[in-house]
Amino acid sequence: MSTTLSLRIDEETKTRLEALAKRSRRSKSFLAAEAIASYVEAESWQLDETAAGLDDLEQGRTVDHDAVALWLRSWGGPDEHKPPGS
Repeated sequence: MSTTLSLRIDEETKTRLEALAKRSRRSKSFLAAEAIASYVEAESWQLDETAAGLDDLEQGRTVDHDAVALWLRSWGGPDEHKPPGS
């Protein structure tokens, strides 16, 4: 089920959206809905991951920065280290 949403965009964006709709043979509404859905998905994922990271931090589930840096510097070398905490 879909619903209607009104929003304001600047003239340049509207012009570019109209051109893209014409070139892609899609409606402006279709393209705008796809863009909004993609943005919402990406932002939701990022905020969920940030919240999970903050929860890890609060619970003390951390890895020392210097240990991670040392591990990363060893990548590809003959004495590559194991990941910290493994």
